[in-house]
Amino acid sequence: MSDLATRIEANAGSLPPAERRVAEIVLRDPAAAAFATVAELGQRARTSGATVVRLADRLGYDGWVGLQNEARARIGQHLRPAAERIRERHVPDVLGATAAREADNVVRTLDGVDRVAFATAVARLADRKRTVRVLAGAAQDGIAAMFADALDLLRPGTLRLSGSAVEVARGLAHTEPGDVLVAIDLRRYERWVLDAVAATGEKGGTVVALTDAHLSPLARRAEVVFIVAAEGAGPFDSHVGTLALLNALATGVAARLRRTATDRLDRVEAAWQRAAALSDD
Repeated sequence: MSDLATRIEANAGSLPPAERRVAEIVLRDPAAAAFATVAELGQRARTSGATVVRLADRLGYDGWVGLQNEARARIGQHLRPAAERIRERHVPDVLGATAAREADNVVRTLDGVDRVAFATAVARLADRKRTVRVLAGAAQDGIAAMFADALDLLRPGTLRLSGSAVEVARGLAHTEPGDVLVAIDLRRYERWVLDAVAATGEKGGTVVALTDAHLSPLARRAEVVFIVAAEGAGPFDSHVGTLALLNALATGVAARLRRTATDRLDRVEAAWQRAAALSDD
């Protein structure tokens, strides 16, 4: 965003009020420039789409598409493909760099959580009358499985959706109004995940999304959105911040369901102990 920010600053003195409002949004929320449509950004700035296009032209871009392409490229530097990142300069202190990066991911993710949105998500997930479904893109499937397992230990009616698009569609077939879908996906936004989110919304379900930008395709269709920091020290995206947020959600659900969850965990623990005793025979 540095070049875009430089252009805005250079033209700041000559921007009409409406274009200035658009520019302020672009600077404050880079994802708006990367993912919003002209109409969406105009609405946020209380102006028209034509004003958004005029700003892009004034800044020297080939229309809104030109400005948006640069914004997406800048944001993409944070979540580039592993094949690109592995070609970069070697990191001499791998442990130190990883510790710093992962700590930053956790802090940025949790500090960015809206407390009202968090409370809403926990309340939905803790409502045992609602079925909770958990799904994620292929890269996040492992942490989605861990979260689904944790919820299943705390409450009944937790389902993990995975496998083919057909299997996921079958898992969504019985979605009822009020059911919850926790959807996890970052840049590249797999089509079948977006389709599942859309299907849940059409059936009156609540979507809780964990993604990388407020205006990502996943976030646009969700009732509750959490933004995760996922930049890795090496070539691969990090899931540590996402996992920390999922752990926080599970902790919140456990606190709300302390009595019933305690009984449920006691029964699970007893089953584990019986299984262990049988294996010793």
